[in-house]
Amino acid sequence: MDQRVEKINVAAAYVRDKIGARKPVVGIVLGSGLGKLADKIENPVTIPYSEIPGFPVSTAIGHKGNYIFGELGGKPVVAMQGRFHYYEGYPMELVTLPIRVMKVLGIEYLFVSNAAGGVNFGFKVGDLMIIRDHINLLPNPLVGKNLDEFGPRFPDMTRPYDPKLIASAEKIAESLGIAVKKGVYLAGTGPSYETPSEYKYFRMIGADAVGMSTIPEVIVARHSSIPVFGMSVITNEAHDDYENNGDDVVAAADAAADRMSLLFAELIKSL
Repeated sequence: MDQRVEKINVAAAYVRDKIGARKPVVGIVLGSGLGKLADKIENPVTIPYSEIPGFPVSTAIGHKGNYIFGELGGKPVVAMQGRFHYYEGYPMELVTLPIRVMKVLGIEYLFVSNAAGGVNFGFKVGDLMIIRDHINLLPNPLVGKNLDEFGPRFPDMTRPYDPKLIASAEKIAESLGIAVKKGVYLAGTGPSYETPSEYKYFRMIGADAVGMSTIPEVIVARHSSIPVFGMSVITNEAHDDYENNGDDVVAAADAAADRMSLLFAELIKSL
């Protein structure tokens, strides 16, 4: 057996031993400052990453580092309270390991979130942006020998974010009186923030928001034909003369997390 598959299965077996026979329907990835959505999960079983065989430890600001199983929106879910990043020095195999484990556990949908800088001049701090597409400037996590057990060598990425989930989210947001934007998310390696010229370039090539995560997880999910819904919290106006601060990003994400949590919960309830 491929050692990568064996590592995934060992981690999944450990988690399954903790949660019992229950199968999560939705996997959720919570980004910088967005971990408070985990507080909404009912009947939680919390498993620190440090206890799961083969898992790295999240070192990013605002990432607690737990797998949480429970119910949200009346559905069984498994949530990552904090993710792993390429800029932390982890290879893509480890960055995306938790998503592969979620697949083995049985998820049918993946919801991803992140804190992002708004390069679109129309975006303001605290805006919620539904991700409709992305531009990847990170290494592709599928490089190397294909994991045939999970998906094809050349997966289609025409619709990385599920159109039906996007349409449902827009209707739910309108019914709740929650304003949402929709746009293209671009991910670079980080950890340095971008230069003014890079922001201008990203805007010119079609990006609305920029960050340092999420896309590898989405690619791995789509490799396994898992429908994905993604949302960015705009935590700073990433314009040509804007100065970035990590603590400010987390604070802005925290302030918007309640609205995002409600939207996620209602969308999960509608599945």
